[in-house]
Amino acid sequence: MSGWNGAWVAERLGIELEDAPGRAPLALADLVGLALRVNPKRPHLLVSTVLAKHVPTDPRLVQAAGHLLGLRVAEHLGRLGAEGSADVADRLRAALAVGAEGHVADLDGLVAATDAALAEVETGDGVVLGYAETATALGHLVGRALRLPSVHSTRRAVPGVSSVLGFEESHSHATTHLVLAEDPALLATPGPAVLVDDELSTGRTALATIRALHAHAPRAEYVVAALVDARREADRRHIAEVADELGTRISVVALAEGEVRVPEAAAAPEPEEDVAVRAHGSGELVPGADPGDAWPVGVRTSGRHGFAPSDEGPLADAAAAVAARVAERLDAAGVDAAGDVLVLGTEELMYAPLAVAAALRQAGRATYFSTTTRSPVQVRDVPGYAVRSGVRFLAHDRDADGYGEADRFAYNVAARDWAAIVVVLDRPTATAPLTAPAGMLAALAPHAPHVLPVVLPVDPPGARPLRGPAFGSYAPDEVAWLLQDLSHVRLEGDREERERRIQSGEAHYAESLPTEYRPDAAYRELYDEQVVAVADRVAAAVVTVSELARRERGRDDLVLVSLARAGTPIGILMRRWAARQGWDWPHHAVSIVRDRGIDLVALRWIADRYDPARVLVVDGWTGKGAIARELVAAIEGAGGANDVLRLGEPGAGVGAGFSADLAVLADPGECVPLHGTRDDFLIPSACLNSTVSGLVSRTVLNDELIGPHELHGAKFYAELADEDVSAAYLDAVSARFDDVEAEAVADAARLQRTDRTPTWSGWASAEKLQVELGLPSVNLVKPGVGETTRVLLRRVPWRVVVAPGREQDLRHVRLLAADRGVPVVEDPSLPYSCVGIIRPTEQDGS
Repeated sequence: MSGWNGAWVAERLGIELEDAPGRAPLALADLVGLALRVNPKRPHLLVSTVLAKHVPTDPRLVQAAGHLLGLRVAEHLGRLGAEGSADVADRLRAALAVGAEGHVADLDGLVAATDAALAEVETGDGVVLGYAETATALGHLVGRALRLPSVHSTRRAVPGVSSVLGFEESHSHATTHLVLAEDPALLATPGPAVLVDDELSTGRTALATIRALHAHAPRAEYVVAALVDARREADRRHIAEVADELGTRISVVALAEGEVRVPEAAAAPEPEEDVAVRAHGSGELVPGADPGDAWPVGVRTSGRHGFAPSDEGPLADAAAAVAARVAERLDAAGVDAAGDVLVLGTEELMYAPLAVAAALRQAGRATYFSTTTRSPVQVRDVPGYAVRSGVRFLAHDRDADGYGEADRFAYNVAARDWAAIVVVLDRPTATAPLTAPAGMLAALAPHAPHVLPVVLPVDPPGARPLRGPAFGSYAPDEVAWLLQDLSHVRLEGDREERERRIQSGEAHYAESLPTEYRPDAAYRELYDEQVVAVADRVAAAVVTVSELARRERGRDDLVLVSLARAGTPIGILMRRWAARQGWDWPHHAVSIVRDRGIDLVALRWIADRYDPARVLVVDGWTGKGAIARELVAAIEGAGGANDVLRLGEPGAGVGAGFSADLAVLADPGECVPLHGTRDDFLIPSACLNSTVSGLVSRTVLNDELIGPHELHGAKFYAELADEDVSAAYLDAVSARFDDVEAEAVADAARLQRTDRTPTWSGWASAEKLQVELGLPSVNLVKPGVGETTRVLLRRVPWRVVVAPGREQDLRHVRLLAADRGVPVVEDPSLPYSCVGIIRPTEQDGS
């Protein structure tokens, strides 16, 4: 065929393409060109004309080819009529025709024909698995055509996530595949497993996958779907033999079938020069906010952890929103509206960038799509060769198979004069090498006057809310934890060494956890007595702060966001009281860390689902007011203007519309206007650790476990279930609502009329004690009953300062102090019931 981009290699290696007549709707030369690998295992590379891995391609062609493959599988499975894909195949063949004088592809007609055929596919059981890195988007498209859930293999290890199965791809530069399905049951669904790859050369990778899948969950049928089936007869027999061995059926469906005949002695010529060079140029980053912020957190960007048919609509909407932002940015930068735009995906991240490219094309931009790759290919700028240009750049990610530090490549970027290149990444790959002098953005700069990075959120396991009983002991409708589950990680250590590292600055307190305190029988008995004694006061404070917040906001549709974990029992109690009034107040728990702020990934998740004006942030109590100040700084900082692209920084602009007001049960530090009381009284949920807080640990922010764009973490101590009193505590308090409600609502009305401006007296008191005791940091002073209890339970206490006449609220404090050998001293001037002092590490403990 004239103009075929495989002629140069075919002539030099003696390669012949021989189609299998009548077995597939397209010819091999329609779907592949040829290039030379930098890989001794195979000298040649089949370069797809429809996959957009090495060749910038109209996104409509990419989508149509993937959907056609899915339609062919549907026909094979009896879920579509025998001629259901014929019109699509004819139109795709015409669109791929080369060398025809004046040929103009009717791609809009191809799209319409594809949509009509897809609508005829009948639903059924099964699962689709696509292969990284090349066939991740192709797997998505086949899954979409079949309306089946899908997952793709990956080379990206995710901390704390185990591979459901793994297998090797022997001919690849990077051989190890992981399958990190969030729900392992996905790979055990009934119905056929459809394995999707761009080409089938021997079938070894597919057979390795089938063996692994069959060991995990045997099934009656496997379908291997590929754009090109180039197996030899011996390879076809081998697949049949394995099917017999496993007692299953293995079928192959392809768009083109035949053989690629390569002489045994064929060897790739040595490169004449390395055209894929690192280069610097004058292309400029398009200024402004990251368009990727338009992609809602929680909407899947890939099938790395599984992708359901119900995820398709949200992904399409998210891609359209990002495309609209991209178009705005390009217009603002003066990019010619008629100019060609290249949307460049990155390695495994293919489907979301493809959707963005398709949305840009639909909006009227002349858009093409391609992706970067890890595979080195010989570049030769000669007619009849499939890879005419390329750029080389530093890797900006890390993978599971040891290939993460090798260079990366983008091919055929000089195929045309681009008006702009839009680079679509996900957040874990938006690392420092990306913007380095030898990084990808610099390498692309010579090829377009404008380069626009777009950073999408990652969707790791745990990005969706955790609920009991799988995480925590609270009922699933009472709280959704926006946290990662770190229960599998050992985070507890020696208390003294932990304290030393925190105070010396070697570690942050949120990087580890204290060992869970296990109270003795005497302390538990005292706790039970205290719950009975203060249940009315707690219930009254819950009603008062809930009613005060409702009145202040002027609305009955609040969304509660509790600060895990001290705020979470209070949030549940507030939700229970609201439900008694007929109001449904959704409740989510998020992490906030002193000196590091609120979890912006969680905050953005909430902003994507609720009007921020409805959100009320809830905590248990105030001490000095450090968390109240942290919340103000976090919300105001996240809501500020973002006129500079900040790669690797999530949450820009997500604070807009949120109120930084913090609602607490008790505000003895006079730090917040929204409170149930300013008395420093005993709140039983401060008396214990996880066993009164849903068996969930304090939150964790550890850079070794949690990336900059992932939810903070926590542990679920399921092994403490026999000691759990979380539900009993909530029930004891909510049972008192009827008796306290009238007076508590009246208190809320009275408070609303009073001046509740924070005086920050707690902070001043803490600073006074710091000076008097010669402490190196005010962080060692923990005012209030709740904070003092935390010091005794979690930290290394030095002394406890108490106010006379507060014995009823301090019985448990004195018991804990005696058990820990901590001196208790009285101070009549103390504005709190008590203050806990952490021992400075330079002290000898005396």
